[in-house]
Amino acid sequence: MYDVIVVGGGGSGLSAAAEAAGLGRRVILLEKSQRLGGSTAWSVGSISATNTPQQRAAGIFDHPDAHFEDLETLAGAMSNRDNRALRRLLVDNITDTMGWLENAGLVFVGPNPEPPHRLPRMHNVLPNSRAFPEMLGQLCRRLGVEIKLGILADEIIVEGHRAVGVRTRSMAGGGTGEVRARGGIVLAGGDFAGNAEMKAELAGPSAANIDAVNPEATGDAIRIARAIGAEVVNGDIVRGPIMRFVPPARESLLRRLPPRRWLARSLALAHAYLPEAVKRPFAMSFLVTALGPSRGLFEAGAILVNREGRRFADELVRPAEAVSEQPGRIAYIVMDRAMSERFSEWPNFISTAPGVAYAYLEDYKRNRRDIYHEVANATQLANRLGMSEASLRAAIAESGADGRPTIADGPLVALGPVKSYVVFTDGGLRVTERLEVVGRDGAPIAGLYAAGSTGQGGVLLEGHGHHLGWAFVSGRIAGRNAALEIAAELDPPRPGPQ
Repeated sequence: MYDVIVVGGGGSGLSAAAEAAGLGRRVILLEKSQRLGGSTAWSVGSISATNTPQQRAAGIFDHPDAHFEDLETLAGAMSNRDNRALRRLLVDNITDTMGWLENAGLVFVGPNPEPPHRLPRMHNVLPNSRAFPEMLGQLCRRLGVEIKLGILADEIIVEGHRAVGVRTRSMAGGGTGEVRARGGIVLAGGDFAGNAEMKAELAGPSAANIDAVNPEATGDAIRIARAIGAEVVNGDIVRGPIMRFVPPARESLLRRLPPRRWLARSLALAHAYLPEAVKRPFAMSFLVTALGPSRGLFEAGAILVNREGRRFADELVRPAEAVSEQPGRIAYIVMDRAMSERFSEWPNFISTAPGVAYAYLEDYKRNRRDIYHEVANATQLANRLGMSEASLRAAIAESGADGRPTIADGPLVALGPVKSYVVFTDGGLRVTERLEVVGRDGAPIAGLYAAGSTGQGGVLLEGHGHHLGWAFVSGRIAGRNAALEIAAELDPPRPGPQ
């Protein structure tokens, strides 16, 4: 018998487990994958926060109230659908949570600006987002959390109107079992971006066939909560389709760096003192593998063609939706050399990550030879990419008809394939400010909590750095409250391992 069960080994689950174990509880964490990390490990690795040491060192005086107001601006026309109570929870707790993460061994650089934030708030983790599961996993083990990998929580056990445990299934052999808790259960299994059936139901059929950046985000924790009466808020809000270049066969240099604290500290010093020319190759190894094309390419006259060479969409009107409907769900960006040469310096960039860097054409030519194609004419491009030459020539001939620049016959540059992805879904279980899961009757389901994307509860997390911030803040709150389900006066917390 455990005190607290945590379902999911991403940022929110690890935070919940560490917080509960820090109160002396006996905690088990169940993760269906063979490694920790979830969508947190796929992220850019940024957190937007106020009143951090990095802000103060830069002479920036910020306040959670200003952060709260700027999130309203970021939400824009959707602000009427925001859960402002949970937004308040995020901005009021992110400063302490950043300190907690740093105490766990994580290293951040920043703050970086990201309008419409009135002040620089974005902090980036070093050396990459895998540092989150690495450091928080170590913290959980030090605190005595029992981590079980390859185990899916497949059903919630309810007795006397209370969630008391979960039935499990091994992802390897299919064996079943059950785990019970005297305290609370925290659902932190991520979103449902990789679940076509759930996307079709909650967000509509157009979202169903779009691949997820993290295919393991299949919404299992949301599914088992709904089976006992929980409901999803903002299930129709999907971050995608968004075009991205297909990943390379090998991971980038930055992603291959081991998430060690000594390395992160060394990189932080390099970030502060080394010239841009030395730091740039590291930034490029991320930018040219994890991001997609800027709208500026299409405004300059570039066109999209499918793998048959046919132009299929107006590139300035939601082209990512059309990409997902093409053969193989892929497309190529085609331009002539004169157009491509414009994208050699700011403000004409191919891709960017705020607070990291801008990537230009030469960066893709140097670092992504697999998706960079420079040829003399349409015949060569069609042969290289296996397209119909006639279709490709027709696509090039009709360029410029909408008033944008016309593509010359050659030389030509193509980038791709690109695919359309759902980065994440914003629909999460309805929760209270204590992160208790709320049933369809409007009352909390006793013993059940949710955090991260699973427990997003209607809060809108626009802009960079808020999904991760919510994961860690909500995970800690849910873990703490799940641990306190056992009355302290009846069962004093036991000291955790030293």
